[in-house]
Formats: sequence, structure tokens, C-alpha cells
Amino acid sequence: MPKTALIAGASGLVGEHLLAMLLASPDYEQVISLGRRWLDIQYPKLKQIAVDFDALQTVPDTLRVDDVFCSLGTTIKKAGSREAFRKVDFSYVVNAARLGQSLGAGGCFVVSALGAHPRSRVFYSRTKGEMEEALKSLNFDSLAIFRPSLITGHRKESRPGERLAVLVAPVVTPLLAGPLRKYRPIAAEAIAEAMVQAAHEHRRGVHSWESDGKRFWETAEAGKDAAKAG
Repeated sequence: MPKTALIAGASGLVGEHLLAMLLASPDYEQVISLGRRWLDIQYPKLKQIAVDFDALQTVPDTLRVDDVFCSLGTTIKKAGSREAFRKVDFSYVVNAARLGQSLGAGGCFVVSALGAHPRSRVFYSRTKGEMEEALKSLNFDSLAIFRPSLITGHRKESRPGERLAVLVAPVVTPLLAGPLRKYRPIAAEAIAEAMVQAAHEHRRGVHSWESDGKRFWETAEAGKDAAKAG
């Protein structure tokens, strides 16, 4: 039967594509978007809720959802400090997942980052890894974690470092073969497509996905996680 999706981060690079695909998907009869500001879009099955991500308890507990999607994320530079970055990329993501679960969601589909690990020496990667571990502890029926490399696409905000990386990508990408394929840049649209597909399949357990520049592929480690969860 048609389901209801909850999405956090619909105004971002991946989120914009994700929202469009969820609205077009026959799997969902309603899509609820959580955001600090109203999106400049109207669609019959779209319901927007303006929220303060520090106070998600204000979201009506009478809502019922089946899947929660999260593409929230920022940079330390934009956030202004490590603490502010962690609030967005850890607390807001985990809180959105918990909210979705409290409203009935059995599936959780989230954007993380390549290299995420809870014991990484790199603060960014460690934060992402700790976020992943927190989501795993929630025991969703289906949890899919997407770890992209450099994400390409048109951003509303300026990120000079990413623009430079995109410019040199055509030269570097052909050199990233074999085990290095996961470091190839990947389009935001491809990430969104993989998330919607994973939700459609709704395989039980924990699954992790990494990019190869064109699409996402499931890691061998993810298969082991799924087997353990099953």
C-alpha cells in the first residue's frame, strides 16, 4: 500500500533531488518535509512543517510515517565551529531519525560521508561515524547508510573547495580505478535515486553504500552487517 515519507534536509543539494523523486514515486501517497523554512514548491501530496531542529517535540505526534529520509549536513566552516557542525551532522540527524521512528517509521535512509568511522582521527569523519552508530542503535527494521565521495551538482551556497575539486575531477577520475573507484565524484541526483531505490526494496538490517562515480554499490562490510542483523 502507498506509504508516507518523512524527509529532513529537502532544501539541500541531495535533498532537492530526493524530494522530487519521493513526490514522483508511486510508493508514497504523502511526503512530509521538515525544514527551518518553507520550500518554494507546492504539490498535492506534499505537507510542509516548519520546525526548529532543536525542538522537534513540537511536531504533532498524531502524524504517522513509514520511512524517514535524512540528507541534513553542513561544513565546519559554514557552521562556524566544531560544536555547531556536530549539532547539525550528529544531533539533528539522529533526532530526525528518532522522530520518524516515534511516528511509526520502520525504514531510515541517511546520507553520511565516505570515510565515516567512530574512531577516526579526523573530526568530520568521526562525527559522521558516531552518527551512523547512533542510528544503528535505534534498530530500524531497515537502515541504509549512503557514504558518498565528493558530491557534484549546483549548490545554492558557495563552497570554493568543492568547485575546485569538480574542475579537476575530469582529469583525476579516470585514475581512480579498482579499489579507488569509491573516491570518484558522484552526482547528487544519483545519491537521491539510490536512496529511493533502497527504500523501495526495504531490505531488513543495516546496509551501507559507497559511490563509484556513477552509482552507489553496496559494500562487502554492509553485507556482513545485514547478515548479523538478520
